[in-house]
Amino acid sequence: MSSLITIKGLTKKYRLGQEVITALDHVDLDIEEGEFLCILGTSGSGKSTLLHIVAGLEKSTRGEVLIKGVSMTKMKEKNMASFRRKHMGFIFQSYNLISSLTAVENVTLPLIFDRTGKKEREIRAKKLLVQMGLKNRLKNKSTEMSGGQQQRVSIARALVNNPKILFADEPTGNLDSKTTKEIMDVLTDKVRSAGVTLIMVTHDIEIAEYGDRIIYMKDGKITKIVDNRRGE
Repeated sequence: MSSLITIKGLTKKYRLGQEVITALDHVDLDIEEGEFLCILGTSGSGKSTLLHIVAGLEKSTRGEVLIKGVSMTKMKEKNMASFRRKHMGFIFQSYNLISSLTAVENVTLPLIFDRTGKKEREIRAKKLLVQMGLKNRLKNKSTEMSGGQQQRVSIARALVNNPKILFADEPTGNLDSKTTKEIMDVLTDKVRSAGVTLIMVTHDIEIAEYGDRIIYMKDGKITKIVDNRRGE
């Protein structure tokens, strides 16, 4: 596989009162196209900061992130939103669904920004939701669904634009163990069948085991990389 994302010397510092906190400390990493990468670490390890900077949601202090040769760190803010919308999808721990909208309406939101026609939006949204096992929940609002069902809607929304890269920040953090396994199985199946690169942050080693590689982080540094494909 070819490298999709290259991270060079990524450093993030911020001031907390009189103290300077180092959230990331010269991180270097290559992420392959179509790879399922898990970033594992405890709270404060820098894993979410790394995810946010790679996704262009946060600026680094130093270093560079290249996606297919395009520098995210040098990209102007006015171009960043368009780049994310075209190439990326996001899954969050708290689902971030709009409670006044149905499942279908939530999933179609990214397509509205791309000016996709209403009929095409609904066809794509319904197809994904059915694949997610939500055939009978298309018209339900988030308040009428369980946590697991809401996260399935969130995954469908993240995939509806056919992104090249999917970012997931603790996507099963609010779910019980049974629902967690169901969500991870669905997510893994979808990204592999679509050839999507998935970068997921987690503190749970059992979740991390789903990945092709596990990136262990502590104190803003990568301490170990385990390749599950080679048993290394």
